[in-house]
Order: sequence, then structure tokens, then C-alpha cells
Amino acid sequence: MKNTIYIIVVMFLLAQLIQPNKTNPTTNKELEIQTPKNIKIILKKACYDCHSNETTWPWYSKIAPLSWTIASHVNDGRSWVNYSIWNTYTQEEKDKKLKQTFRAIYVAMPPSSYITFHQNANLSSSERKEVRDWIKELGKH
Repeated sequence: MKNTIYIIVVMFLLAQLIQPNKTNPTTNKELEIQTPKNIKIILKKACYDCHSNETTWPWYSKIAPLSWTIASHVNDGRSWVNYSIWNTYTQEEKDKKLKQTFRAIYVAMPPSSYITFHQNANLSSSERKEVRDWIKELGKH
């Protein structure tokens, strides 16, 4: 039993040497999505950690294997939509991403696993409606 504990501790310590890239690429602010102030506030508090180049990396994102999972989620989120580079998308891509956001804001975003550690990201129904109404105004729902 003692040897097993030593092996587990050593494996855990060695895992700390394998850290994913957790940098935030620098981007031109002119490429960022332009929204009304109220929408920008909602997006920043609930979406930007995974869907922008402005990720706040919490202390536990430095501990493997959590670091691997968190970095993977951020990379997936940025590949789905990255609000920091919004103006690099074609109009067709923007329309598609807004339609996906329109659906996801009520169903899946932000995910409950994220909200568990970021209570301030838990959007109220009125905040969700604000985002959906904004997308409707753009005619992209």
C-alpha cells in the first residue's frame, strides 16, 4: 500500500511537468466584436474566458490534470467562436456563429461545469433574453 501511494504521488508530480499552452494571444481591439455596452458586459462575464483571447486562467488551471482539461475547453471554445477576432470572420461565418449563440444561450452556455467555479457567469433569464433580443435585432436568429 505504501509503495502504491509513493507511485501515485510521483506520477502526480511528474504530471505537473506537462503543462499546456495557456497564453492569451494578443489581438487588435479593432477585431473584437462590437456590441452595445450591456451585451458586452454579459459576454465578458459569461463567455470571454473560453470564447476570446482574454481568458482569465485561475490558480487551479496550473495543476495537472485540471490544466489539461481547462486548456482543452478554452481551445475548443475559441475554435467555436472567438469574440476577440470577430472581424476576421466572413459575414457568413458571423451569421452562423450568431445563430449558434442564439440557440446555445438558453440551452448550453455557459456550461454548468463552468458556472460551478464561476458563479458570476450564471446568466439570469433577463440577461439571456437581452442577448437573444440583440441577435434578433441583427436579424441573425
